[in-house]
Amino acid sequence: MLELETFGGVLLLLFLALVLSMFRVLREYERGVIFMLGRFYRVKGPGLIIIIPVLQQMVRVDLRTVVMDVPTQDVISRDNVSVQVNAVIYFRVMDPEKAIIQVENYLEATSQLSQTTLRSVLGQHELDDMLAERDKLNADIQTLLDQQTEAWGIKVANVEIKHVDLNESMIRAIAKQAEAERERRAKVIHALGEQEAAEKLAEAARTLATEDSAIQLRYLQTLVEIAGDNNSTIVFPLPVDILQKLKQ
Repeated sequence: MLELETFGGVLLLLFLALVLSMFRVLREYERGVIFMLGRFYRVKGPGLIIIIPVLQQMVRVDLRTVVMDVPTQDVISRDNVSVQVNAVIYFRVMDPEKAIIQVENYLEATSQLSQTTLRSVLGQHELDDMLAERDKLNADIQTLLDQQTEAWGIKVANVEIKHVDLNESMIRAIAKQAEAERERRAKVIHALGEQEAAEKLAEAARTLATEDSAIQLRYLQTLVEIAGDNNSTIVFPLPVDILQKLKQ
């Protein structure tokens, strides 16, 4: 008799456990992909849902945006420069059914695809583009990833290249190149200044040549400037044409 009561108690506990296992609670950002005898049934959630034990199984899917670091990749640019690049991608599951059925592990698949896409896209550009046009490269990588992950029900929202690391020899070469570029610009600016000054002097000479009084005024102005200095003796030539003007 005691054994029957014990057996009945065990059955009751198993039944209660079975009933409790039917109820699942999914948070607002979670969905449950339900399978009925191995076949896809429907997507449920959020809130309280009921699962038929043995007949149905549920796989939880998180719909929040995932921030994933792309490990550092060795990339050879189009101009044969070896660099190390890492990035971060932002994506989320838009279709839980596809994310579970179409790919075994969508997180691992997205990570591997991000690494290969990063190397592929950056390898088509030169080093200067990697350093100066990151926004364009980010957009290109994001567009390509989004197209490839669409079949998995995943939306890639953004891609950001974090670091482009160069070896020491390349850093020194870039520094020399930047210094040479600064020197070139300085020489160009100096040459433009000399050209502009020469043009102004030529214009002034033409003006003075057409106006005799202008030459006289410029001569007298020069004398005033010399007299302003602390000189005890001033020796200056007196042009003959000015004397002739004064006699008149």
